[in-house]
Amino acid sequence: MDQGESSISLPVGISVQPRQAVVRKRPKDRREHIAAAAAIAFSERGYHAVSVDDIASSVGISGSALYRHFPNKYALFLYSALGLTESLKVALDSVEVGPVATDHDRLRADLLAVIRTTIRNRRTAGIYRWESRFLGSEDRALIRDQAREANRRVGRNLSATEVGITLQDRKIVVAAMFSVIGSITAHSRALSQRGIEKILLDSCLSIDRVILGLAVELPDRLSSPQISTTNKRELLMQEAVRLFNSRGYHDVSIEDIAVAAGFNASGMYRFFPGKADLLAAVFYRAADRLDLATAVVLASAPSAAEALTALSSMYVNLSFAQHDLMSVYFSEMNNLSPAHRSDLRNRQKLYVARWAGLLCEVRDKLSMVEAEFVVHAALNVVPDVGRILGFGPEPEGMGKVQQLMTAVLFGDARAK
Repeated sequence: MDQGESSISLPVGISVQPRQAVVRKRPKDRREHIAAAAAIAFSERGYHAVSVDDIASSVGISGSALYRHFPNKYALFLYSALGLTESLKVALDSVEVGPVATDHDRLRADLLAVIRTTIRNRRTAGIYRWESRFLGSEDRALIRDQAREANRRVGRNLSATEVGITLQDRKIVVAAMFSVIGSITAHSRALSQRGIEKILLDSCLSIDRVILGLAVELPDRLSSPQISTTNKRELLMQEAVRLFNSRGYHDVSIEDIAVAAGFNASGMYRFFPGKADLLAAVFYRAADRLDLATAVVLASAPSAAEALTALSSMYVNLSFAQHDLMSVYFSEMNNLSPAHRSDLRNRQKLYVARWAGLLCEVRDKLSMVEAEFVVHAALNVVPDVGRILGFGPEPEGMGKVQQLMTAVLFGDARAK
């Protein structure tokens, strides 16, 4: 040994083994982990707000590693959407009922399968708010075909099939049921799985008992307020709503809105500092109109039950009259600044709580949280069924939507 070296003595019997290089194996299910993380991100934040790097980071890999599994963000989005419809198909195909089961037994079993699948995928099922806007036409058609098959499966056992029901009304009833079930993806209120299952199943079965168009009080049709062409701020908001609804917030530029309103982009900045500020103004306009209409109803309602009936009529009326505005309100929330988003969500919670307080007076066995689940379900029915009806001017269509909404709200309370 050289003089400059020192030696280390080891106890007898201990030898030094060469150090093995650590080989990290890629998990076999990494593709599914990526897809699950992507579905949550898309559902909660929307397509444009999520990047490939965001998704990769959430599963602890690099963007380049993610591309080994999916070629681009669109492929991830499509895979997430298809995965959810496939889960629904598997759940319905797995339903088993006895040989002497009635149509009601089959309907109940099918609905529970859909409900449980949605609860399991609660954080990801909201992706369907975005699919029609961001999927290509062929992919969108594929997913809608799968969804229609699920709808047909549930619709074949409706109670009304015993006495006859038109294909359109069958479609409306099933859409309302799926809307009730899907409502849990639009809020984060907590309840036990059994509690959620009961609320959603009872609401769907209440819808099943509705005979659409029978002795319904038709709400008056409101007309959308006419915007003065001399009020440029209002005109900008009107055109922004129309464009955001038809093309989506991210695919509409300041220049697009300015041109639609009839003046140049630089002039627009006199009214709004940017597109996000314009969107916030649109949202606050929708919230203010809803609060004002609600206050008018509550000021004249003599009882909780009559207040809920009048509120449902008002909500249907307002949603049909200003469906572009209401659609933007529910689909573009994630594009607001965090401060505006937090403020408006708090207003939403207070609005739902106001309805839920009345509902607890009518259905005294419901807790406040359970009542809020019911209110969310009832409110969700309006835009979903309204879209099927094209938000048409016929009062019969609005009357049917109101019937479905009040069936969810009151459940069996009116039968007692």
